[in-house]
Amino acid sequence: MFTGIVAAVGRILTVAPLAETTDAGVRLHIAAGGLPLAQTRLGDSIAIQGACMTVVELQDDAFDVDVSRESLDRTCGLNQPGEVNLEHALHMGDSLDGHLVSGHVDGVGQVTCFEPVGESTELRIIVPAHLSKYLAYKGSLTVNGVSLTVNRVDDQEEGTEVSINLIPHTVQVTTLRGLEVGSSVNLEVDMIARYVERMVGGLARR
Repeated sequence: MFTGIVAAVGRILTVAPLAETTDAGVRLHIAAGGLPLAQTRLGDSIAIQGACMTVVELQDDAFDVDVSRESLDRTCGLNQPGEVNLEHALHMGDSLDGHLVSGHVDGVGQVTCFEPVGESTELRIIVPAHLSKYLAYKGSLTVNGVSLTVNRVDDQEEGTEVSINLIPHTVQVTTLRGLEVGSSVNLEVDMIARYVERMVGGLARR
């Protein structure tokens, strides 16, 4: 479990296939970029661009994770070198400054706007249609592992466009600073919304 509050921006240094087959996953070697690793152990979970991965190798300032082909097919940004948002798993007693994030990417969205508005930045994303029902005004949405608040929801034929206001601090300390129109982003909808759907759907079938 995570909070969507990015602890550090690391960098994928190498991407190595786990086997010589088209359906093979990859091993990522990641520079921690200031993420504290002193208390990290093999088998611990770290969110990378919003996707929960397991540490399989560990160094003082870097770590490795294995990413399956299924995960590669359902995410973006984990198949090539580059900057990534990092967050350790939540511990009991930690402050929940963002919202409850599972680290299971629900879909990949496309950036339609990334431009300054006053002192902030407006980020607009087209969210896949199957996730539209989980989006709400002032609801939570995780974008590349960052907990964000939705300011506007606009349903369209190809999906739903959400508008998000990014304060300067968020842009400066996350990989969101590198977004542009056309960029792909990992999305995770609010966990509570999924449970509400399940409960309401169950009642409707009775």
